Amino acid sequence: MEKKTLYFECGMGAAGDMMMAGLLELLDDKDRVGFLKRLNNAGIPKVDVRVESAVKCGISGTRVIVSVDGHVEGDDHHHIDDDHNHIHDNNHHHDDHHRSNHHHDNDHHHNDYANIERLINSLRISDNVKKNALCVYKLIADAESYVHGKPVDKIHFHEVGDMDAVADIVGVCMLIDELSPDQILASTVNVGGGSVRCAHGVMPVPSPAAAYLLRGIPFYGDDSGGELCTPTGAALLKHFVNKFCNMPTISVDKIGYGIGKKDFNRANCLRVYIGNVNRINDINGINDNSDINNIRPNDQIAEFVCTIDDMTPEAIAFAQETLLSAGALDVYATPTVMKKGRAGIILTCLCRINDKDTIIPLIFKHTSTLGIREYFVNRYILHREQSTLQTKYGEVRIKSSSGFGVKRSKPEYDDVAAIAREHDVALGDVLKEII
Repeated sequence: MEKKTLYFECGMGAAGDMMMAGLLELLDDKDRVGFLKRLNNAGIPKVDVRVESAVKCGISGTRVIVSVDGHVEGDDHHHIDDDHNHIHDNNHHHDDHHRSNHHHDNDHHHNDYANIERLINSLRISDNVKKNALCVYKLIADAESYVHGKPVDKIHFHEVGDMDAVADIVGVCMLIDELSPDQILASTVNVGGGSVRCAHGVMPVPSPAAAYLLRGIPFYGDDSGGELCTPTGAALLKHFVNKFCNMPTISVDKIGYGIGKKDFNRANCLRVYIGNVNRINDINGINDNSDINNIRPNDQIAEFVCTIDDMTPEAIAFAQETLLSAGALDVYATPTVMKKGRAGIILTCLCRINDKDTIIPLIFKHTSTLGIREYFVNRYILHREQSTLQTKYGEVRIKSSSGFGVKRSKPEYDDVAAIAREHDVALGDVLKEII
């Protein structure tokens, strides 16, 4: 079964304008012209979007340039690209532009979520594009609400509330709607490093909002000395991407290069592929033909650890079973010697980051621990799949795994044991038949 697939290669992060530029390159020349006309006529106040050819480290691609009332944000910014989530020029009151074009009463220098919602609903775009754009902004609003400790209706967007950022988000939503893929995949995301200046001052990379948005998404940092994944880019990835993984086996039709503004010692571009993925299971983890000399983690999980010296083995076993039933990836107990020479155990629970709010209360509820240590760890996962083998005893499930230069398979123990019991034969004899 083939699936039309978009794949974002995020080795240089992700930003709204770079995503739009990369997706735009997947269209035919005529369709690109039509897209720009539709976006410029959508009704975003005083916004003009144009494109130009650009080259980074010998790689040719497209750069998107968004101007608001003739002013191009980012010309005076210390910024990787034109995503506009950094230094903000407070002399540009985009709410005045908003009010004059859409008659919205807004006295703030920055848009709040209600104004953004009204603006997007007023645009001349399809209902599906409106829905996706609003979902992206809701993710950003939730992130800002968490970071600043305020309700969503009290949040004022700064850079991401400007009209150029609206154009980036709406443009990406329009292009994905037009390309209409069956699934969207992306690589592990490079967030960059160092610090970045934004409306609230100097922030570490990733910025607090971007870090919140990247929860549950595998990412890593490098020595770029700048922000590579902006909050807008993180929100777009979080909303649209079905799975983050190494590149699957894909028959590529077109490749797009979205070029960023800033220069680095490697090509500052976001590469986008569109093509067909034949085997759906190929998207789960690293493939056999992955570059084992460029190994990177393909998952990030939470690890919770606590020490216990006053529970029975039965109670610990019950706690383990409960945590596994609630979605923990693994739970194990390690014998240890605690203070005063007491025998105890170290209970370790692994779970997906998004499941931590479920797992932590269960650990406290079903163990006697008074404290839990939390660690976020990278995980290297082999690609796994299951098939069925027909034997003279009946069907046996075969579990296969591959990646990082290795490939292995083994029969499902429960199936082998069931056959041995049913036919009154040795377990080894059943295995000989299968292997």
